[in-house]
Amino acid sequence: MTLSSSDALDRGISDPDRWLVQQAQGGSADAFTQLYRSYYGQVLRIAKGILLDADESEDAVQEIFHLARRNLPRFDFRSRFSTWLFRVAVNHSIQHGRGLWKRKNVSLETAAEIGHSTEQNWDREVVQTALAQLKREDRAILILFYWHDLSLTEIGDVLNCNANAAKTRLFRARDRFRKIYEEMDA
Repeated sequence: MTLSSSDALDRGISDPDRWLVQQAQGGSADAFTQLYRSYYGQVLRIAKGILLDADESEDAVQEIFHLARRNLPRFDFRSRFSTWLFRVAVNHSIQHGRGLWKRKNVSLETAAEIGHSTEQNWDREVVQTALAQLKREDRAILILFYWHDLSLTEIGDVLNCNANAAKTRLFRARDRFRKIYEEMDA
């Protein structure tokens, strides 16, 4: 069942991009260009966080926006546009990464962009290496929570699970990261 825009509003789903999305669904290239410009940086950070390769991330972002444009007519406002786009970004980045070499070298610059930590005294190079050793799915949830500040409910929407499952996945990803980091930092 597809929700109409008024049904989505009745259910309390508000989307600041609603008008642009509706215009883009109607064929407006300018509206889609505005959405692209608004979300390019965030989608690129998601791709870099999962792929850990700047060039591959740029390629993936172009593919992500191509997929988004092609599938936009089916977007039904059951979630915010950003949630839907982030889901496309995470899923495509993970798929894209499956085709890449295992464990490519990651530049410190890329790690600095994705390797923010809440503790100032963490060694950035160790953080970089620890992130590179995580599964892409673990990196994705850490990026969505820490660097995009999404709530557990929003992360659940992006990952197609409920908030409790997202909380469990986040806990496990943090635990795996911490263990890898501590082993390397010892």
